[in-house]
Amino acid sequence: MSVVSLLGVKVLNNPAAFSDSYEFEITFECLEQLQKDLEWKLTYVGSATSSEHDQELDSLLVGPIPVGVNKFIFEADPPDLKHIPQTEILGVTVILLTCSYDGREFVRVGYYVNNEYDSEELNAEPPAKPIIDRVRRNVLAEKPRVTRFAIKWDSEESAPAEYPPEQPEADGLEDDSAAYGAEEVELENALIKELEEAETTGQGVPEGEDHEMEGAEPTAGAGDDDASDAGSEDLEAESSDEEEEDLEEEEGGEEDVEMGDDAASHQHPHQPEVMVH
Repeated sequence: MSVVSLLGVKVLNNPAAFSDSYEFEITFECLEQLQKDLEWKLTYVGSATSSEHDQELDSLLVGPIPVGVNKFIFEADPPDLKHIPQTEILGVTVILLTCSYDGREFVRVGYYVNNEYDSEELNAEPPAKPIIDRVRRNVLAEKPRVTRFAIKWDSEESAPAEYPPEQPEADGLEDDSAAYGAEEVELENALIKELEEAETTGQGVPEGEDHEMEGAEPTAGAGDDDASDAGSEDLEAESSDEEEEDLEEEEGGEEDVEMGDDAASHQHPHQPEVMVH
């Protein structure tokens, strides 16, 4: 269970000019007294093809945190154009609002941001060199992507379960890998020995032929056409008359019922996915 829960984020200045600062009103709830501050960061994704253009626009330490619902304003500087490729200044990008406790990130909110000119003429025919003063950004604040992470807070009891769990006692146990599977090895060696003896005595099993189990009674093979055909004729003759009589008696008493649409299988509704940045 998270000690701090993010309740809401509101983008205050939106839309805004590209060179304006970002302003967020953040509301969160703290369930118990924390020993350290919360660290909030805003990151601008400068390129969709490489993380080297990502910029940390600003960071803020908030504390001490009182128990209950808290609200504050987070203001961050605009991105530095020198770290953004000119071909990627316009268009859609992403900003990431994150919060960490003692260096461990526990929540991340991602927003799509659309950067475009303030006139249809410039958008239709953008100049080779972007005119930053005419570029406006629009944060899609209605559709945030929130990701939460389980972290350790102040107590060991709050730490998430490790996977796989630590097993220090396993280091003191003897290595039993040699004994493991010993029975399988013995059986395999006995089988190999039996095959070798069969080959030396000339009693090997030719490939592609069926052989009867030793000690079993002989059965009619594929060559006993007369016996097999006779048996099948007698069975058919005896059963056909009885079946016809049964069918005549049951005729009209039962009706064939076809399976309708009610028997169709029901599909589970598609569960919504959660995007992770």
